[in-house]
Amino acid sequence: MTNTQMIKPEDVKKLREQTGAGIMDCKRALEQSDGDYEKAALFLREKGLSTAAKKAGRAAREGVVTSYIHHGSRLGVLLELNCETDFVARTDDFQQLAREIAMQVAGMAPQYVSRDDVPAELIEEQKRLFAVDAERDGRPADRVPMIVEGKLNKWFESVCLLDQPFRDTNRKIGDLITEKIALLGENIRIARFARMGVGESAQPETDEAA
Repeated sequence: MTNTQMIKPEDVKKLREQTGAGIMDCKRALEQSDGDYEKAALFLREKGLSTAAKKAGRAAREGVVTSYIHHGSRLGVLLELNCETDFVARTDDFQQLAREIAMQVAGMAPQYVSRDDVPAELIEEQKRLFAVDAERDGRPADRVPMIVEGKLNKWFESVCLLDQPFRDTNRKIGDLITEKIALLGENIRIARFARMGVGESAQPETDEAA
């Protein structure tokens, strides 16, 4: 294990900014990972997943409705983010999370919150189209299912909010929420969102429990 004195404060700060974990958790993760930043981030992410799994079934009926209006007032988002208590809903961390997710919706225009929201018939139609494309490209028949699966996952990233990469990082929105669950100690879920742009066709309101 790395000596505590070898852990640089700037590495702790960088890890905290990326993961949202507490300072002591970040320091402990770097110690456990022999100072390896990527391993420490993975350690915290796995810890967050474990924490999130334990809290996933807990009711989340508090929260906030936040809005994001893009410059020029031609694009706006309303988003409801839920947690378990009003105390957590009022924290800066939770409200910042809501704002960041609303900005993600504005910029990336997802259609659904999670894969569970996507109609089964639409998924089957996408699979069929991807299979047709693979066969048209002359791909071997035994590789078509794998190709279809890969293209389907990329498609989910474009239409499902929780699957979308967060900004220019390797984290997804779902990972961001998981990290905040570990940090704040409560279940967090995206209840719904609506994105509106001047001149764009209406988008149906989207509901989901994250």
